[in-house]
Amino acid sequence: MQTRGKAMLTSERQNKILEFLRRNKTAVVKNLAASFYVSEATIRRDLKEMQAMGLIERSHGGAVLPENAEEVSIFVRIGKNAKEKERAATNALKILPEFTFKSVFVDSSSTALALAERMDLSYKTVVTNNLQTAMQLSKKPNITLILLGGNVQFNTNSATGSWTARQLNDFTFDLMLSSCAAVIGADVFESSLDQKELKRAAFVRSSKRLLVVDHSKFSSHGTYRLTPLSAFDLVATDAPPPERLLDGKIRFVY
Repeated sequence: MQTRGKAMLTSERQNKILEFLRRNKTAVVKNLAASFYVSEATIRRDLKEMQAMGLIERSHGGAVLPENAEEVSIFVRIGKNAKEKERAATNALKILPEFTFKSVFVDSSSTALALAERMDLSYKTVVTNNLQTAMQLSKKPNITLILLGGNVQFNTNSATGSWTARQLNDFTFDLMLSSCAAVIGADVFESSLDQKELKRAAFVRSSKRLLVVDHSKFSSHGTYRLTPLSAFDLVATDAPPPERLLDGKIRFVY
C-alpha cells in the first residue's frame, strides 16, 4: 500500500484531491489518506501546500473549497502549460507590429502576462487588474502603469467586482491583451462572473483585441460566455486550432 502511494506524484495526488473537493465540497484527512494509500501526515502536507496556493481552505480535520473556487491561483496558472503559453506568446509577438497602440489593457491571465513581459511597452499606458502583472511590468522603464482597485481575491491575485469594472469606464484602450478559461464551440467563456464582467467592460472600451490561448483552452470548461471568438481581431495559439474553427471567419496565428 505504501509503495503505491510513493508511486503517485505529489502534483497528481493534489490534482485528485482538488477533483474530489469539486465533487464533494469537503474532505476529511483520514478519508483522503485511505483513498490515496498515503499517511495522514502526507495529506496534511498536501493540504498545506494547496492552501498556500489559494486552491483550498483548511477546516477542522480536513479541507473545503474556497469561494470563487473555479478561479485557479495565478501562481498555479503561471506554471501550468508554461511552454505552450510561451509558444502562443511568441506567435503573438510575430504579428504584434501590425497593432499600433499607445494604451493597452492586460487582463489577469498568466498567458497575457507571458506576452506583456516580452513586449516593448516604453512610453505606453498599461492598465491591469492583476497584482502579479503590475509587479512584473513595474520593472520595465518608461511605462505609465495603472493598477485597478477592487476586491482582491487571494486565489486569483487580482481585483474584481462591480467597482473594478466601473473604473474601466474612465478609459479607452488601443489594444486589449486577453486570455480566457475556455473556447467552447465558437465562443469565448470565463469561469467566474466577475472576470466575465470585467473583461466585457475592457472589451467594449478597446479598439483592437488580441486573444492569446494555448491549445488546452479548446477542450476546457467555462460557464460564462464573454463574446464570440470572431469578435477578436486576432487569436494567437501554440498549435493549430480545431478544424471546425478554420472557416476564415477567425484570424489565427500559430
